[in-house]
Amino acid sequence: MNTIFDTLLQLPLFQGLAVEDFTRILEKVKLHFAKQKTGETLAQEGTPCDKLIFILNGNIAATTTSAQGHYSLTEYFEAPYLIEPQSLFGLYTTYSAKYTATAPINSISINKEAVINDLLKYEIFRLNYLNIVSSQLQLLNRSTWGNTPDNVETRISYFIRTHLKRLQGSKSLKIKMEDLATIVNDTRNGVSKALNSMQDKGLLELHRGEIVIPAAEKLFT
Repeated sequence: MNTIFDTLLQLPLFQGLAVEDFTRILEKVKLHFAKQKTGETLAQEGTPCDKLIFILNGNIAATTTSAQGHYSLTEYFEAPYLIEPQSLFGLYTTYSAKYTATAPINSISINKEAVINDLLKYEIFRLNYLNIVSSQLQLLNRSTWGNTPDNVETRISYFIRTHLKRLQGSKSLKIKMEDLATIVNDTRNGVSKALNSMQDKGLLELHRGEIVIPAAEKLFT
């Protein structure tokens, strides 16, 4: 059976660290353990990101809302998961989404001060951090500079893709048909036909005011 020590070593930022190094980290860095109930918020969009939050087990939902509030996209993630490491530094050090427990979870958090003063001294940690942030930037760049969509279905898929944190897994887009039609530059009727066609192909499910995408990776094959 894995101990909490083994679980921590499997977390993205600690993978590859020698046991001796990790033991030294635990002696110096305070880990804040917490339990969250279903529906409890771990981080709120727009609030300061002043710590790293690691999800040790369970599932969470990340909901991002457009600036005008016209639509929102929810993604679902399983542990182990690290919440927005890219928001700890840079121009905008606030969370870009709301993170909610969809099942009882255990998490740990590490304050930004400890990250700067202790963790970043370890080369493996620095490389893991850079790889995570670089991968997210590359994903955004590839999504933005991909092939120009040539029909309504691909424009809808493109719109969804450019808003995802991860190109795999279950997603939920809450949006009015009129707003989606404006975004993809088509008529409401044209968007409705395209969505029904995508539903027939098993790419998504249509509900009142909501588009459920069971497996996002199928949209981009």
